[in-house]
Amino acid sequence: MIYLDNAATTLHKPPEVAEAVKNAILTAGNASRGAHGVSLSASRMVFETRSRLAKLFGCPRADHVVFTANSTEALNIAIYGLFSSGDHVISTDLEHNSVLRPLYDLQTRGVSVDFVLADRQGNIRYEDMETLFRPETKAVVCTHASNLTGNLLDIAKIGAMAHAHSALLVADASQTAGAVPIDMQRMNIDVLCFTGHKGLMGPQGTGGLCIRPGVELRPLLRGGTGIHSYDREQPQAYPARLEAGTLNTHGIAGLHAALKFIEKQTVQAIGAHERALMQRFYDGVNDLDGVTVYGDFSRSERAAVVALNIRDYDSAEVADALFADYDIATRAGAHCAPRMHEALGTVQQGAVRFSFSYFNTENEVDTAITAVRELAE
Repeated sequence: MIYLDNAATTLHKPPEVAEAVKNAILTAGNASRGAHGVSLSASRMVFETRSRLAKLFGCPRADHVVFTANSTEALNIAIYGLFSSGDHVISTDLEHNSVLRPLYDLQTRGVSVDFVLADRQGNIRYEDMETLFRPETKAVVCTHASNLTGNLLDIAKIGAMAHAHSALLVADASQTAGAVPIDMQRMNIDVLCFTGHKGLMGPQGTGGLCIRPGVELRPLLRGGTGIHSYDREQPQAYPARLEAGTLNTHGIAGLHAALKFIEKQTVQAIGAHERALMQRFYDGVNDLDGVTVYGDFSRSERAAVVALNIRDYDSAEVADALFADYDIATRAGAHCAPRMHEALGTVQQGAVRFSFSYFNTENEVDTAITAVRELAE
C-alpha cells in the first residue's frame, strides 16, 4: 500500500518508536506515583520528553509542557481555560473543528467570536484580522497550517499583531509540528497546541500544550496528580495544573523515541523532503485536464498537503478508486474543516487530500500521479 494520508496520522514511524512503546509496556511504572525504581524511571523519561519538546518548540520552561491525548484535547484545554463570558476571540476560516466547535459552544455562553474570511485560494488578509481587534479581545486562536490546503499562516505576524493589542496567540500546530520550525518566543506564541501522531511521528494518544510563563489556564479536568493529595483544589503549578490522572506513559515513551529521531534528522531536513515530494506531486497533477487543485502553491513554506478533485466526481468515489485500483490511501470528504470547504466552494463535493511524510518516496509519488491522470482520463 502507498500511504498518502499522513495529515491524518503517520502510519510509518521510525522503528525505534514501536520498540520504545513495547519496552515501556513491559517496564514502565506510573510516573510521579511512587518512589520505587520503575516509577522513577518513568518519571525521568516523561521529564526528558518534556525537555525535548520545550527545546523543539522554543518553550522557555519544560514544566510548562503539558501532555494531552491529542491536539483536540490540548485546544479544548486552552480555549475553555482562557475565555469567559464577555471575552472576544478572533479566529479564521482555516480552522479544524477542534477549534471551531469549542468556539461555537462558547458563543452560546457569552463569548463573542469573529472569523477572518478566506478567499478561493484559502488565504486570509492580515489587514482584515487587524480590523477585528477590540478592547475586549482576549486572544487569536488559529492554525499554523490548513489541514485541507496546506497553506501556512504567518504566525509570527499574527502573534505580534495580537500582542500589540494586549491579546494572546493560541496556535494549533497539528499540521506543522515536526516538519516546520517553530519557536514560541520568536513567533510570539503564547500557547502552542500539538499532536504527537502526525509530523512528530509518535503514537496516537499523545499530544500537548506548550504554555508561555505568565499565561494562566483554568484546568479542564481535575483529579489525581500524585502531589498535594490532601488539597481540595487542583495544584496550581504546571504541569500538574492541567494533567489530571495517569499519563499515557507508553505513548510518551514512543514520542520520546520519535523526538530523538527528529533531532537527529532535523526538522528542516524532514520538512524539505516532505515538501519536495508534495511539489513533485503538485507539478504532476496541477495541469491535468479535469483536475482542480486547491490552495496557494506560490510560497515554498507550506504543509506537505495537496487537495484536489477530478471533474465533478464525488471525492469519496475518487478515494475509493485510488485505494481499490491502485492501493493508494488518501483522505476524502470534509476533513473536519467546514469553513475552509465553504471558502473553496467544495462543500458538496468535498476533496481528495494527498499528504506526504518523511518515509514516502518519489516512486510512490509518481505512482499517485499516474493514478490521478488515469482517473481523470
